[in-house]
Amino acid sequence: MPTALNLVFCGTPQFAVPTLDKLVEAGHSVPLVVTQPDRPRGRGMEVAVSPVKAAAIRLGIAVLQPVTIKNNREFREQLVAIRPDAIIVVGYGRIIPQWMIDLPRLGNLNLHASLLPKYRGAAPIQWAIANGESFTGVTTMRIDAGLDTGDILMQRETPIGPKDTAETLGPKLAAIGADLMVETLRGLESGQVRPAPQDHSQATLAPILKKEDGRMDFARSAEDLFNRLRGFQPWPGAFTIFKGKALQVHHAQPLQHAVMLTSAQIAVEGTRLFVGCGKNEAKAKDTNAVLELLEVQLEGKRRMTTREFINGYRPKSGDHLGQ
Repeated sequence: MPTALNLVFCGTPQFAVPTLDKLVEAGHSVPLVVTQPDRPRGRGMEVAVSPVKAAAIRLGIAVLQPVTIKNNREFREQLVAIRPDAIIVVGYGRIIPQWMIDLPRLGNLNLHASLLPKYRGAAPIQWAIANGESFTGVTTMRIDAGLDTGDILMQRETPIGPKDTAETLGPKLAAIGADLMVETLRGLESGQVRPAPQDHSQATLAPILKKEDGRMDFARSAEDLFNRLRGFQPWPGAFTIFKGKALQVHHAQPLQHAVMLTSAQIAVEGTRLFVGCGKNEAKAKDTNAVLELLEVQLEGKRRMTTREFINGYRPKSGDHLGQ
């Protein structure tokens, strides 16, 4: 039977919950969960607990929510007293200080939602989809002082489906990663898993998303815009301007169109709405590729189908989006 380890778990988002559940299910001792402080959320700005805190309460595990950790003497003393074999970090949202890195004998082990060294940073799932990747995966790694630069322990690959969004792919990777973390701990204890340094020359970045990342630049190809729409769900999504008002695009599809449209030029055909895009230089057949808008939301209005949008706001062929 695998050795039961004494673990501290640091995490905040829903992505981290399956790993916490799997560690407990595997028989490891998790006496403490560390998560971000409760914060106001939503329109009512009511204080809400993190998904990891909710999971810890469900599992009967003590929770700490320090505002800072680097120079927090009380927090440090609490972790030292536990004497963890490893500290598991999944989307905690804090830089791990050196004293924490040095504390457990197996180190601080992180689950990252990409195949490192690709997509280091805060939004690996979103950028992998936005950049049109056909596959991605998860990595368990040993945290060091850098940003996702530590030694790789284990990796597992999975395809990105043509209809996957960040919202659909995230739970898949979380489930795969949860099993991989349990396997990683077992391998470290048995000596079968050996840390391997990353090839830093192959690193790419997945920076935290900004509102402006969702702005649709119709000089991009239709396929590129479609991938960004899928990747940037639920935020910042994809948006443009229609007659001076923000227009959120919730659903769209790239396709070939009989009539050549210039970038951002629209064509209204019955109940269908097409937007001209830039060329994809890698695909010769992409010359007449356009983006068909399927579901939109005008600033201050509800989500609606393109049929409703055309009937209600009368866009005309030859109009341009983005202005």
